[in-house]
Amino acid sequence: MKQLLAALIAATFATVSVGAIAAKHEGAMKKDEMKKDEMKKDAKKADKKKKDDKKKKDDKK
Repeated sequence: MKQLLAALIAATFATVSVGAIAAKHEGAMKKDEMKKDEMKKDAKKADKKKKDDKKKKDDKK
């Protein structure tokens, strides 16, 4: 009986630990994706600004 109880406790601990690690990694993935999205947005803004500046420069000529 004690062995069964010990096995159940060990299995429960292992399951909870794996779930916690998986959740931690999922959060890290989201942070990485958010950084990539921010970088893409910043790049698009920079490209748009360059186009606007170039357009203004051409209009002045």
